[in-house]
Order: sequence, then structure tokens, then C-alpha cells
Amino acid sequence: MPRPLAPLLIALLGMFTAQQLLAPTLGPLSAQFELSPTQLGLVYTVGSVAVVVSSPLWGLAFDRFGLRPVLLAGAGLSLAGLAGFAAASVLVLDETLTPALTFALALLFRSFLLGAGISAVAVAALAVAGRTPEALRTTAVGLVGAAQGLGVVIGPAIGGVLAVGSLLVPLYVAPAPALLFLVWVLVAVKPEAVAHPQPMAPAPPPQDLVRIFGVGLLTYVAFVLVNVSATLLAFDRLDTVSGTATAAAAVAVLGIGVVIAQGVLVPVLRWPADRLMPAGALTAVAGCGLAAVAGSMWLTALAFLVLAVGFGFALTGFFAAATLGVRPRHAGLVAGAAGATSGLAGLVVPMMATVLHSVHPVAPVVAAGVASVLAAGLALVPRPVPQSAG
Repeated sequence: MPRPLAPLLIALLGMFTAQQLLAPTLGPLSAQFELSPTQLGLVYTVGSVAVVVSSPLWGLAFDRFGLRPVLLAGAGLSLAGLAGFAAASVLVLDETLTPALTFALALLFRSFLLGAGISAVAVAALAVAGRTPEALRTTAVGLVGAAQGLGVVIGPAIGGVLAVGSLLVPLYVAPAPALLFLVWVLVAVKPEAVAHPQPMAPAPPPQDLVRIFGVGLLTYVAFVLVNVSATLLAFDRLDTVSGTATAAAAVAVLGIGVVIAQGVLVPVLRWPADRLMPAGALTAVAGCGLAAVAGSMWLTALAFLVLAVGFGFALTGFFAAATLGVRPRHAGLVAGAAGATSGLAGLVVPMMATVLHSVHPVAPVVAAGVASVLAAGLALVPRPVPQSAG
């Protein structure tokens, strides 16, 4: 495993935790900011658009300029986004800004700058993992995914605790990890830390990337469908109190389970990418079937645990297989495309899940199962014969 990866994992955890510190406060603050539900939705949507658009650009920059410039840009943008949103929030609560200007600043700082900055860090970490030897590739990629997922899990919890005293406390704390990350990049990351090692094995034909990214996109579609539908399905199945507990348990099990699958099971099993993808997709199919018939909190939790293992395996296999499909000098390009795939699913699928739920409460889960079946089918297609590494 390359030396930059270990500190990058810590930085990745810190940055995603900082981003998610804001999650518990955005809803309550939006009411004080006089933002409509549509405007609040646009804040999230523009953030996803920033990830989709910027991720490929960061990947190209990584391949062209190396690790340090991408990390500097990502840390700087993230710090500007977090600090700017905190400053704007204080001015809004002091009634210094108009609602229209408040909305514009939220889009600039919380959505665009923070979204682009976080995606730079994620793409860089994945690109570094994509340059590990093939035998360690799935482990490295799994640890990158686990670091991101752990930040998404613990960030809202920490933010909720900090917000007990004041909604502004998480906003004040969030820029600190970004500042520490920026200092670390300036001091510890040197230009010569990035290298272009020779490929350990011949790369498969480029057209195989279409199949691999098909697996990734379908898996992300299924993952977001399940995630969004968890609360809706729980409230439809049970009374309000139990429904709240079930929804919280389902989301927590899914998030924590994916972290454990990527950060523990994948390194322990050391399965190759071509085994992780179909195994994960088929496990997700089983989880969708169980979730569709679950009528209690415990059965729902079990279903989401199965889903977590499936998604954790399939997504790790996707990222690892994608990086194996190109030369190391193009690891950034593939990492950027993978980040855009994730952002695209997060941008489009939540609305799809809501529409499907209005048709039938179980429809999003069934659709996730169909997407997982298709992903498994693509994953089981044999790899073409690798080209000679000339």
C-alpha cells in the first residue's frame, strides 16, 4: 500500500465527517433562513451536481499534476465552503442578509465549493488506491470506501450532539478538520510523493470499462433506492413510534454495515474484484427480497445488514476492477469517472425512489432488486483477454 494512503484515509474520514456535521442543522436552519423546501432541495441538488461535474476534472488534474495540487485545491475549496457557510449563517441570523442573498450564498458555499472540494479529496484517495499492486487493490479501495462511509455515519451523530446547545456550533466546528487537512498537505505532502509505477499485469481492453461502469452505476442506483426508501417503507409498515425506530435502525445498519464490509470483510477475505462484484450484487438481490417482505424491526435490520454486505462488496469490486482496467497513469481519470457515477446516482435516484414509492411502497426496493440483478449479470460476463503491456 502506498505511503500517502494511510494519512489520506484519516484526512478523508475527517473531511466527510466535517461535511456531515452540517446535516442535522440544515433543516432547522433553513426555516430560520426563510428558505422554502424547494430551495433547500436545490442546496442538496447543486451539491450533487458539483460532485458530478468536478470529479472527472479532478481525476484529469491528478493524472496531469499529481496528488499535492489536487489535495491543496480540495482542502482550500472545502475550507472556503465550510467557513463561508458558517459566516453567512451568522449574518443571516443577525438579519443582515435578505432571503434571496442567503439562498445564493448557501448554493455557493455549502453546495458548490464544499461539493467540489470534498470530491477532490475522494478522487485523489481513490486514485492513490488505484495505484496499489493488484493483490492489494481491493483492500486499498475498500479502506477508502470505509473511510468515506464512516464519516457519513458519525458526522450527523456528532453534529446532532453539538447542535444541542446551538445550531451554529456544528458550523463553527466543521471548518477545523478542513484547516488541519490543508496544513497537513502543505507540510507533509511533497510533489515527489506521486509516482507512476509500471503496471503489474497487462490491462484488459478499454471496452471492458463499459461493463464495469455499468455494474457500478446499477449498484449505486440500487443503493440509493434502498437508502431513500428505508424511512418511507418503515413508516408505511409500522406505527409512528415503531416506524421511527425501524427507519433509524435500517439506515444505521446500512451505513455501518457497508463500512464493516469494506473496511473489515474485504481486507480479511482478499477476494479479487471479479469475485467481489457478482458476489456483492447477488447478495444485494437477496437483501432486497428480504426487505420487501420484512414486517418487523428485526427482520428489516437483518435485510439491511445483508444489503450492506452486498453493496459494500459490489462497490469495492467496481472501483477495483475499474482501476485494473487502465494503466496506472490513468488512475485519476478512472477515479474521477467513478466519483461522477456516484454523484449522478445521488442526483437522479432520490426523485425516482419517491415516484416509485407513490406507486407502491415496496416498488423502490423491487426496483433496487432489479438493478442488482442486472449488475450481477454484467459482473458475471467474462473479462476479455488482456492486451499485451507494450
